[in-house]
Amino acid sequence: MERRLAEWKTELDRIWSAHAPDYVEAVRLAQQIAGSVEEEMLRQAASQALPILRRATDEDADHTTHEAARRRIAIIREVLSALTTPQFGRRTAARKILTAEERCRELLGLPLDRRLSEGEIHRAYKLLAKRAHPDAGGDAEAFLKISAAHEVLMKERRMPRH
Repeated sequence: MERRLAEWKTELDRIWSAHAPDYVEAVRLAQQIAGSVEEEMLRQAASQALPILRRATDEDADHTTHEAARRRIAIIREVLSALTTPQFGRRTAARKILTAEERCRELLGLPLDRRLSEGEIHRAYKLLAKRAHPDAGGDAEAFLKISAAHEVLMKERRMPRH
């Protein structure tokens, strides 16, 4: 998997650095990433990029569409960089190991000790997403983490409990 991530990163860097990016190639790569990667944040970044990348392949696509497509490519590159860059000096032994749901609740600022309604989850997500969205000047990586946490918690709510 690490090798595949590095290959995708290299391909995206090549597309990104071109004077006129090959958006058809970018669509192919984003589809490949969205359809085959297990990492939620990367899959979501690629999936969310697909519509604008497809619009950028149209012959009548304007400059604004191309700029938006380049921003989406940049977001995917950032996520890939975060996944492929070695993390040194992280201390995880001192912290309690959290479940995926607990990490998502913590990220959205939701309580860990009770069952949440879909409305509570959605309100917390909306509040954070407004500030973190890249088009509003926020951090792309933070926005993707918030979106992934929202998706995980909403899936948990829709699954029947045994």
